[in-house]
Amino acid sequence: MYLDNASTTKLDPQVLDTMIEFMKSEYGNPSSMSYPQSISAKEYLKSSRMRVANLINCEEDEIIFTSGATESNNFIIKGVARKLKHKGNHIITTKIEHKAVLEVCKYLNEYHNFEITYLDVDSNGNINLKEFEQSIKENTILVSIMWANNEIGNLNPIREISSICKEHNILFHTDATQALGKIKINTKDINIDFMSASAHKIYGPKGIGFAYIKNDELDLKDDETTPLPLLHGGEQEENLRAGTHSMHNIVGFAKACEIAQNDMDTYVLKLKTLEDKLIKQLKNNIDNIIFNGDLKNKVPGIINISIPNIENGLLIKALSHKYSLSAGSACTLGKPSYVLKAIGKENISSNTLRISLSKFSDETVFNLAKDLKEYIIKFS
Repeated sequence: MYLDNASTTKLDPQVLDTMIEFMKSEYGNPSSMSYPQSISAKEYLKSSRMRVANLINCEEDEIIFTSGATESNNFIIKGVARKLKHKGNHIITTKIEHKAVLEVCKYLNEYHNFEITYLDVDSNGNINLKEFEQSIKENTILVSIMWANNEIGNLNPIREISSICKEHNILFHTDATQALGKIKINTKDINIDFMSASAHKIYGPKGIGFAYIKNDELDLKDDETTPLPLLHGGEQEENLRAGTHSMHNIVGFAKACEIAQNDMDTYVLKLKTLEDKLIKQLKNNIDNIIFNGDLKNKVPGIINISIPNIENGLLIKALSHKYSLSAGSACTLGKPSYVLKAIGKENISSNTLRISLSKFSDETVFNLAKDLKEYIIKFS
């Protein structure tokens, strides 16, 4: 049973069928001159961009296709930093961001003398909005705070954060990788300047994602705040992301977004129902179980638990014939969780499991509670 969906998800069969049919007949380059194959590719690119944009209610030209959220985070943060360094060198983020944000900030600090403020979080992974606003300085140019945490699943108050950024005339970026397809995202309703996401978290293909760059009354893309390209060498993606389009992945991503938009209400309700029942089962079977993060204000499907005195590596290996589980983020494999350290639970990091469900999960997941109990009894 696959329970590591926060790491990556199974490709939706409809997405796979769409990609296969596309690759059977379509091979044109949308950047080529106007002959039948390139014209067809251009049409697929345009319609795919529209489907992705529809999921977050933005304009088509606000979507820049990338290889995934890691590239998008790098592109946006480095691009804004280089473009606006003449205005300031201060960036605000949190201690529990994805490595693709934290390592970029570390790089900017060490090699380009940027000042980085890493906001503390409480025991549920939430920032203090008052402390956040107090951390803003005259030289602050960018705030980067994730929408939903990839280890404990807590949701940040994006609307409030974006409002504070707007009041102080500071650009705001959010990594929405874990939120996309799990909660409604409406960029027309919330002031977000930049957003990152990957297809493979919403049952789409690996190797494709987007960077959302907001158009506003100042025409951001033609303004001095436009991020500098991470990749040079072509005029693709409005001169912001060079390279031949990965059309089969783009088409697959678009189909995954279309499915999410149409089916999200149904499968999110299913996820919440399974999660609530699984939490009850875990509580009933394991006396000393600890639940990490906020069990109420969170994305559905991510459950982070700690079982004192049970080493997670041995547990994952012992149950690997029945369950695919993880100890946390795939990007920090083999290292103690810095997320748990930030929420004051570093001492139980080696006893922690992340269980992440998907729309393909069913009630057989409840067997996990019983199997965990049997393992504890056997090896305690």
